[in-house]
Amino acid sequence: MKILITTDWYKPVINGVVTSVTNLEEGLRGAGHDVRILTLSNDLHSYRKENVTFIGSIGVGVIYPNARLRARLNDPLVQELIDWKPDVVHSQCEFSTFSFAKRIAHESGCPLIHTYHTVYEDFTHYFSPNVRLGHFLARKFSHYIASQTDAVIVPTEKIRNMLRSYQITQPIRTVPTGLKMGAFLAPLPPEKRTVLRRALGLREGDLALTYIGRLAQEKSIGELLRFLPDTPQNVRLLLVGDGPYREKLEAQVRELGIAGRVIFSGMAAPERVADYYKVGDIFVSASRSETQGLTYIEAMASGLPLLCRKDDCLSGVLLPEVNGFAYTTEAEFLAGLSALSDAQTRRDMGAAAQSAAYARFSAESFTRKVLQVYQDCLPRSKEASAA
Repeated sequence: MKILITTDWYKPVINGVVTSVTNLEEGLRGAGHDVRILTLSNDLHSYRKENVTFIGSIGVGVIYPNARLRARLNDPLVQELIDWKPDVVHSQCEFSTFSFAKRIAHESGCPLIHTYHTVYEDFTHYFSPNVRLGHFLARKFSHYIASQTDAVIVPTEKIRNMLRSYQITQPIRTVPTGLKMGAFLAPLPPEKRTVLRRALGLREGDLALTYIGRLAQEKSIGELLRFLPDTPQNVRLLLVGDGPYREKLEAQVRELGIAGRVIFSGMAAPERVADYYKVGDIFVSASRSETQGLTYIEAMASGLPLLCRKDDCLSGVLLPEVNGFAYTTEAEFLAGLSALSDAQTRRDMGAAAQSAAYARFSAESFTRKVLQVYQDCLPRSKEASAA
């Protein structure tokens, strides 16, 4: 099968969309399919490199950090992809590359599948000063995008239910994002773990609560900072990543007087991310804006128990008192932390987390389920073209 994946984000950018795209790309190629990628270049120049087509774009970071918009729609390299005649076009983003995906699918007579990665209602602060108007626009925009596809893939039931509430009638299939487990399952030698912890400023006896991801407003990291003064003195918060909200978080740390208990490590190289999970003791998150929850799955695969704000995206992922604890109040957070302060409890729940991650979220399972969506859409697309 000839499969075109379109995405506004691609390597070397590090985010959940890119992780999902690269895992799918590798899985499809491993299954013998001919896969090409269409994405945006970092300047106005369009070019092709092996199986990846880069379309010229302009930066619009004023709207969203690192965001880019296509420079033009009628690019000769887009026509080359139309002439290639893909069997399926699978779009991963709703903006610039979606317009290419729609055109290529239409002119090739093939189905257009779309994966919905982003809950735009949680990002209204980037594009609308009025929350109510922002939510209205987000719902209308999501409905508009979905209405032009043959099927929508979502990573969790939370997102499926949300899209149904938007009155979207296209088929919606829940396919949890897959993860290449190898680096996360591999144990970190104790001596290396000790060296890494010391390099980060963690001392013997410290209990490291680890968050890995973007430092952005919608991640609600400030909530974790507010809880920290009420935790035992040996508790440290390790924040791995960077983002537009870092300066405000650093200011909050100073205001709370907890500078000695919070570690901003900055961005981690992709090949070292698994090690950063393993130097921690508990994975924490206060986010309610997740769609696929990749960091939760990575943490579980690394053998960390979870202590996270309750959210529908965690249904079937976080099993309370089995592989961690979910909280809605500070009291529940502190109770979960108290239980996980016991080393044996952490080991038991970490082992349960790792087993669950391996069983449910492998890249192989992800690829099989996405391929089934493609197969289900092929007859329907051909019938529509004939009509």
